[in-house]
Amino acid sequence: MATLAELVAQHTKLDEPATDHLHRLIASWSLLADLAFSDMLLMTKVDGHQHDDEYFVVLGQMRPNNRTTLINDDLVGTTHRAEKWPLVRRAFEGGTLVVGELRIDNVADVVPTWCVPVRDRGHVVAVMVRLQGPLRGSASLYEQSYLSVFERLCAMVSDATFPFREESVAGPGLPRVGDGVILFDALGQVEFATPNAVNALHRLGIYTSAEGRTLEELGVKARVIDRSLEFGIPTLEEIDKGHDVAILFHGVPLKDDHKVTGVLTLVRDVSDLRQLNRVVLNKEAAVREVHHRVKNNLQTISSLLRLQARRSEEAETKIALNEAERRVRSIAVVHEVLSREPGEEVVFDEIVRSLVLLVEDTVLALHPVEIVVNGDLGVLPTDLATPLAVALAELLTNAVEHAFTDFGGSDNEHVGVVTLNLYIENEQAIAEIRDNGRGLGENFSLEVPTSLGLSIVRDIIRAQLYGEIEMNSVASEDGGGTLVRVAVPLSVRL
Repeated sequence: MATLAELVAQHTKLDEPATDHLHRLIASWSLLADLAFSDMLLMTKVDGHQHDDEYFVVLGQMRPNNRTTLINDDLVGTTHRAEKWPLVRRAFEGGTLVVGELRIDNVADVVPTWCVPVRDRGHVVAVMVRLQGPLRGSASLYEQSYLSVFERLCAMVSDATFPFREESVAGPGLPRVGDGVILFDALGQVEFATPNAVNALHRLGIYTSAEGRTLEELGVKARVIDRSLEFGIPTLEEIDKGHDVAILFHGVPLKDDHKVTGVLTLVRDVSDLRQLNRVVLNKEAAVREVHHRVKNNLQTISSLLRLQARRSEEAETKIALNEAERRVRSIAVVHEVLSREPGEEVVFDEIVRSLVLLVEDTVLALHPVEIVVNGDLGVLPTDLATPLAVALAELLTNAVEHAFTDFGGSDNEHVGVVTLNLYIENEQAIAEIRDNGRGLGENFSLEVPTSLGLSIVRDIIRAQLYGEIEMNSVASEDGGGTLVRVAVPLSVRL
């Protein structure tokens, strides 16, 4: 399905500010559909149509959350002859609200219709169409109040004071009409409250009648209504009572001739949600603490290995202990990142930065060496990130330590460069380590590695990550050196 911006670009000549205004309207108009108990369409003129007839294109469609929809078809992106929508044409031409009846395809009876001109910077850029379905007998007091507020919001749409520029007034996580409604007048006094809103007030310990009183007089410490009245912008505030009750208030100012005349306040009891959030936060804190302790334990092991290496008199033993210490630290790097952002996934770019610092800190090369990182692998599962980090640490260390032995003799002007290229290709994480060193020996074979480090890397990549690894010398005409390519599938490992 095409987006609103794509439809505007394809069918109209509306500029970017007008398109943004329509975006904000569509982000907020679920409130209008619920208040009107009606389906809503957003239509605008088609510019440069190949026929002489005038056409309209449907840019948006919204169904009510509290009433059965009248139109089952998805009309977004469809074009219609203007002669079939005469009320829309009149709203465009006259720039005023047009009320009447229309015949709609696939609907048996005529449909009561409101056509509300949508203005931006003084010009009508679209028409918001309300298609009213059959009512359930006589409207209740609350339904009449809803429709009255809907009329006030329609007037705001016509004079471009709705939608608000600051934020949308509807969307995921925000209260809707069915959750509860309190209407305040220009003095901040309650005009009416729906049963669900009264229940929310009861949860806050308010059992007296709310009508004619302000929140302060009711004993509620909140600034949500005062801010909407004072500044004329939507406000959001969560009011707590102890640790068990949380009520979300969302104030939507109502304006007449750009003056605030009241505040439509949507309320929702979010106590259970807040309790769930606290449980999740506690679990995240526990997981974060586990990773932090694992990291500390690994660092302790690393320190013990380093201390033992210093006390060892055998050069070969000292080298082996230092390599083991570095491998432990590379695993600790992953847990350090997870201790900050616990979960089943980790931003691998953070790990790579730490690995490069680790290699630069622990490896002493006789020749100047620079490590360059290009690209990234994004977010990876932890069961992939941990072994891959160990493998990359080994490969980078191997390149820095061994690629530049006897490299250029005593000429230190030729700096050694190790490049790590990271990218995603064909559902695989690709890592390429390229150096400009002396290349591999003639008899080198990855199947018969000459060092423990390469054996570890080969087994990690193939046996644990079910990936592939290749090591080849680069021809001298291409710059020389060695290229290592690691490809690991992103799919879940068993």
